[in-house]
Amino acid sequence: MKVGFIGLGNVGGKLSGSLLRNGVDLTVHDLNADLVDAFVARGAQRGENPAQMMRDCDAVITCLPSPAASDAVMQEMLSEVGPGKIWMEMSTTDEAEAKRLGALVLEKGGAAVDCPVSGGCHRADTGNISIFAGCDRETFEQILPFLTKMGRRILHTGDLGSASVLKVITNYLATANLITCCEALVTAKAAGMDLNTTYEALKISSGTSFVHETESQVILNGSRDISFTMDLVKKDIGLFQDVADRAGVPLEMNPLMIKIFDDGIDRYGPRELSPNIIRRLEDATGLDIRAPGFPAEMVDDEPEEPGYEVMPQGR
Repeated sequence: MKVGFIGLGNVGGKLSGSLLRNGVDLTVHDLNADLVDAFVARGAQRGENPAQMMRDCDAVITCLPSPAASDAVMQEMLSEVGPGKIWMEMSTTDEAEAKRLGALVLEKGGAAVDCPVSGGCHRADTGNISIFAGCDRETFEQILPFLTKMGRRILHTGDLGSASVLKVITNYLATANLITCCEALVTAKAAGMDLNTTYEALKISSGTSFVHETESQVILNGSRDISFTMDLVKKDIGLFQDVADRAGVPLEMNPLMIKIFDDGIDRYGPRELSPNIIRRLEDATGLDIRAPGFPAEMVDDEPEEPGYEVMPQGR
């Protein structure tokens, strides 16, 4: 299968790199010509534009920073969509928008999938990330062979749009974990605790989480670098709020988290690294939440392994 990939940023560049590394016939496109040049030098084909890529590829993946960007690319591709063509949306986007754009593809006889990823940029880089896929089962089985080249654990979530709902739910939980990890670390420091010991205590306790075991390390290093920014967190928890509002769920935590990140953006700017939300508490207390021995960025030290489909419990 010939695959096109549009969007070679922090996540897309790593996912498409896994496809290329694992021998997929890959064509790439990005507004940043330098990113495209680097992929061409590694053996990828250069995509002229989204329309040409949809015309010449069996499946085209989009991994873009906003629903508006995905819409703009879709408008360019749509004339080339037809039977046998697959559009795969790997951006974190709104369920309703995934369904709207997917309906345009389905009307033309193509297949549409929303397939966001979860697990951090460091795992996207090694092919060990998790991938959700919302689509009909026949399409899922068509794309599973190359999804397993990008990710370790692949979950068929149901119909188109279901993967996007689950993705923003997981990002909501990750954001809640980030905020509580920040409060825990600052409180530990203020109470006179050693931060290296605190990190280990949390890691081996009922209070641990994926976010603590990864993001707390770059917080304590001081780099705060997970290749994710405050504006993207605000977008994701805003999308989660939209899902809850449409379902009539009266959330209490998420509106507070939106306020916290609005304040962080006002103070430090939208492109500030998201773990630096801890600076609000550092500024308020005058404390420096750093400790020796932690890495400046997360690296996945698990060996790359073939991906596989995850089956929901009870099935």
